[in-house]
Amino acid sequence: MSAGPRVVIEADGGSRGNPGPAGYGAVVRDAATGAVLAERSESIGVATNNVAEYQGLIAGLTAAAELGATVVEARLDSKLVVEQMAGRWQIKNAGLRPLATEAAALVRRFDSVTFGWIPRERNKHADALANAAMDRAAGKPPKAAPAPEAPRQVAAVDSPARAEARAAAARASARTATAQEPATGTGSWTPRPASTATRLVLVRHGETDRTAQRRYSGRGDAALTDRGVAQAKAAARRVAQLAPDAAAVVSSPLSRCTGTAATIAAALGGRPVLHDEELIECDFGVWEGLTFAEVQAQWPQEMTDWLASPEVAPPKGESFVQVGERVRHALRRLVEAYPAETVVVVSHVSPIKLLLRDALAAGDGFLHRLFLDPAGISVVDFWPDDQVAVRTVNDTAHLAGL
Repeated sequence: MSAGPRVVIEADGGSRGNPGPAGYGAVVRDAATGAVLAERSESIGVATNNVAEYQGLIAGLTAAAELGATVVEARLDSKLVVEQMAGRWQIKNAGLRPLATEAAALVRRFDSVTFGWIPRERNKHADALANAAMDRAAGKPPKAAPAPEAPRQVAAVDSPARAEARAAAARASARTATAQEPATGTGSWTPRPASTATRLVLVRHGETDRTAQRRYSGRGDAALTDRGVAQAKAAARRVAQLAPDAAAVVSSPLSRCTGTAATIAAALGGRPVLHDEELIECDFGVWEGLTFAEVQAQWPQEMTDWLASPEVAPPKGESFVQVGERVRHALRRLVEAYPAETVVVVSHVSPIKLLLRDALAAGDGFLHRLFLDPAGISVVDFWPDDQVAVRTVNDTAHLAGL
């Protein structure tokens, strides 16, 4: 093959609902300058995250071939696709095998192709293209296109940044080498080994004054009440029984969650509490601090519209669709970072409801029908091939007598 350009592919894909309206994005860059040479973005109807991610890789490889590239470095924030294409993980999900075969055929058109995992923060361009495609798949009006991206430096082979990335990838590979399990079709009743799943122990924070008064409590940083502190301690004892070897405690940055998380972390032997902005509560805008009755009296039509559609946001607030997008990002990061491990997640009503809605493949009405108590505990298992098992929803036995 004659000498051609060396390129970097950044690819991503996703779905809203998993499966749900899906799309992918791919960016091809000049390996030397970081300049964008090609972009690809397409909606693919209803599909899973993994299918969309493979489609993004295929689109990027196709674009690189059209440019005459000979040496390719493919970067994705999907650990599953990277490990399978690199040959370190078997492809046991029958639905992904044809896509992997198509990608492998494209790989053979180049002199060299390498695959590497990158964190989502370094894959924002492809992520934005994928989200635009998901909007189209969901029938949403297109958003304004992002401003053209200036060329950026792509780390040289021997750079400190590349060396750090290789070390991080090696650590991740070592942690995930044993995380494979027999694939089970979506219609199968065959029990799946829980030991190979990422288990999330979802804990709602303890009571605050606004919780007790049934007021909308979003971004306002309400502190735990004395009863809320007692609830957090009870939840901590229960979590220590359920997940004594939890790998991490991850929390919304708001104090009602960090206080609950700190109590749980202490019960688990003093694990550090990691903060994740994407687990923060919905922004209720001008409804913050008000009761349902107060909102209905002042904004009757807005309340009706909000209850009818997750795409509608409170005035100056955030819609459940927007909350769901960031919560799914957080979920994907946790599943990829902690394969075959248990993670305690301390968050709020809306993020936990959205996680449970998606896990149960429920409709949007679920969001207004499910009640989650302060310090209630839910448990969900997630496998790398998109399979899910909901074990517990809103367990409150530990709160008896409080």
